[in-house]
Amino acid sequence: MRVPRSSLVALAALMTGTLASAGALSAEMAALDPAPLGAPMNPTDPAPPPQPVPAGSDPVSTGLPDYKPEAPSAEPAPAPVVTTPVVPTDPLGAAIVSRLADTAPLLPRLTSKERDGIRAFYEAHAYKPLWIADGAWTEGAKSVSARLAAAGEDGLDARAYTIPNLAEKPDDKAVADADLRFSAAALLYARDARGGRINLASISRLITPQLDLPNADAVLSKLTDAGSKAGDALQSYNPSTTGYQALKARLASSRGPAPAAVKPLRLPPGPALRVGMRDARVPLLRAHFGLETRPVGTLDRGPGEPEEYDATVADAMAKFQRGRGLPGNGVLNVQTVLALADAGRPARASGSEAELIVNMERWRWLPGDLGSDYILVNIPEYRLRAYRGGSLRDEARVIVGKPESRTPLFSGLMEYAVVNPSWYVPPSILKTMAPKLAGYSGKTWGGYEVVRHSGHVSLRQPPGERNALGFIKFMFPNQHAVYLHDTPNRSLFSAAKRDFSHGCVRVDDPFRLADAVLPDWSEARLKKLIGKGERTLRLPAKLPVHLAYFTAYVDDGGTFRTLPDLYGYDAPMRAALGLPGGGGPAIAKLPEEKARRKPEAVPVAHAHAAPRREAVRPRRYSDVQPSDRYDEYDSPRRPVRRAARVDGAPEYGEPGLWTPAPAPVSRGWW
Repeated sequence: MRVPRSSLVALAALMTGTLASAGALSAEMAALDPAPLGAPMNPTDPAPPPQPVPAGSDPVSTGLPDYKPEAPSAEPAPAPVVTTPVVPTDPLGAAIVSRLADTAPLLPRLTSKERDGIRAFYEAHAYKPLWIADGAWTEGAKSVSARLAAAGEDGLDARAYTIPNLAEKPDDKAVADADLRFSAAALLYARDARGGRINLASISRLITPQLDLPNADAVLSKLTDAGSKAGDALQSYNPSTTGYQALKARLASSRGPAPAAVKPLRLPPGPALRVGMRDARVPLLRAHFGLETRPVGTLDRGPGEPEEYDATVADAMAKFQRGRGLPGNGVLNVQTVLALADAGRPARASGSEAELIVNMERWRWLPGDLGSDYILVNIPEYRLRAYRGGSLRDEARVIVGKPESRTPLFSGLMEYAVVNPSWYVPPSILKTMAPKLAGYSGKTWGGYEVVRHSGHVSLRQPPGERNALGFIKFMFPNQHAVYLHDTPNRSLFSAAKRDFSHGCVRVDDPFRLADAVLPDWSEARLKKLIGKGERTLRLPAKLPVHLAYFTAYVDDGGTFRTLPDLYGYDAPMRAALGLPGGGGPAIAKLPEEKARRKPEAVPVAHAHAAPRREAVRPRRYSDVQPSDRYDEYDSPRRPVRRAARVDGAPEYGEPGLWTPAPAPVSRGWW
C-alpha cells in the first residue's frame, strides 16, 4: 500500500504553518499524482463520502481531519528592530568607548558582569564623563573620594578602592581612563559594603545569606543623583543596624590616640548608690567627674543637695563604666568602686581590630535595615532575641548545633507555627529498622505509628509530651530544613555551653516566644491547645528570622562582650580579609564539614551499621541516666557499631535533618 505524495505534502505544509505554501504545493503535486485528493488508496476500496467544506476555509483539503488552517493575518508581522550602538562623535566620548573596549582591567577585583554594567550605564548617558568636568573632579567625585579614603572606618581596606590621579591638563584618553576607574572604585566599595568581599562558600557551605549586592546601574544612578552628597550616598551601603554601629565606634576608639590615664579615686566604704539616694561620697564623685557641686535647679524645683545621687552623676558613672568594660547601668557598685581606684589605667576600648572587623563583616550578611519586627539568634551566645516595634520584646536561651553538625547561617521568613506537631523518623534512622518493619503488620510499633504509602514505610511519632519536637515548632521554610522548636528535655538549657543539636534551634520556654510572634494568641490560650491534636497557626505577616554568628558584640547596656568561636569561623575569615591571626593551624583544625543530605539520601555506611537486628523498645524518661539524657530521649534506638559507642547509649535522629557524624563521639548525639 503506497502513501500518496499529496498526503506527505500536506503534512509538510502543516509543519511549516504557511497556508499559501500548502496550497501551492498541493496544487503542484496534484498534477504529478494521478490519484486525486480524497480518492481511495486502492481501486477496490470504496471512495469516502465527500466532506463538506466549512465556510470561510480554504477549499484545498489536507487529508488530515484534525487540521484547521489558520486564517491569514490581516497585518504583516513587524520586522525585527535592530539597534545600532550609539557611536559618539566627540573625542572624549570616543575615548571612553575605546577604554571600555580595552581588555585592561579597571580594577583587579571588578567582575565582568560589573564591567558590563558600567559600560551599559555610560552608553545610556551618551558616553559622557560622570566625575570629571573641564579637566577637574566634580564636587560629587570629591565627596565620593573622601568616603573611599575613609573606608577603614567601616573595617574596609581603602587600598582596594584606588582613586586615579588626574593631571593638571589631562587629555581625552586620561580623562576617560580616570572617570571609568573612579566609577569602578565606587561600585566595588558599594559591593563590599553589602557583604561581597568574601566567598562565603570557602568559609562554610552552611553560610548561605541572601546578600543584597547592588548592580552598577543602581550604584551609579544613586551617586550621580546625589551630587555633592554622593559620599553620604555611598556610605549608606554599610549597615545601619545598632550592633554594627556599636562595633564601628569601638573600632574607631581602638585606633584613636590612647586616652589620658584616669586619676584614681579611692572612696570610703558604703552601700551601692542608685538615682535618688543621698550619700557623703557623692560630692567626691562630682568633683572627680567635673560636675556641678550640687544638682542644678529647674522651674519646678530649686537646686538639690550636694549629696544627692541624681541622674547627672549616674550618667557620668555609666560612661565611665562602659569605658572600663563594665555594665553601663550608672550604679555605684563594688566593681565600679574598684575600677575608680585603679590608678593610672587608661579607659581604652578593648577588642582587637581583627576581632571587630570580622564581626562587622558578619553584620553585612544581614539586611542593612532589620526593620522593627524580627528574630535574631546569635549562635555562639546560645540566645534568641525577639524584637517588636523596634524594641526588644523577649529573649530566650537556645540549643544550637554541635561543631560537627552546625546550625547554618542565613535569614528566613517565619510563616506559621505548629502546636502538637508530629515527628517523622528520618530515613537515615529508619533504614536500620526497615527489615523489622517490612513484615510488621501492626499499626503501632514501640509508641510510633507505622505509616505505609505506595509501598513505603515510615515511622511517625504522634504529638505528646515525649515528642521529639515538644509541643510547638516554628517554621520558616529554607534549604537547610532547620527551624525553631520545643524539646521534651529542658534540663539541657541549664548548661553554659549548649551545642547539643544536629542543626535545628531548640528554644527554652517556646510558648513565651509564641506569645511574642503570634499577636492573636496569648501564652495561656496556646497552652490550652496542648493535647488537642496537631494545629497550624499562621502568622498575620511573615516574620524575619536571622540565624547569625557574632563572637564579639556590644550588648544593650553598652558592654563589649566576646564569645568562644564555636564553629571555628573566625580564623578563616581573618585569612580571607587579610587580617592578622588568619593563617596557620587555626584553619587546618576546623571540623570537617558534612554535606547536608536530603531526607531520601541515606548514607551507605548507616545502611550497614547494624550488626544485629532486635526489637526496639523506646526508653522511658526514668530509664535515662543523667549522663545520657538527650532531648530526643524517647526516640527509637538505632543499632550502631560497638566500636563507636562502647557505653551502649542510643543515638537519636534530629527532627527533619540528619547527617551522621564520624565515630567515636565523646558526647551524646542530641
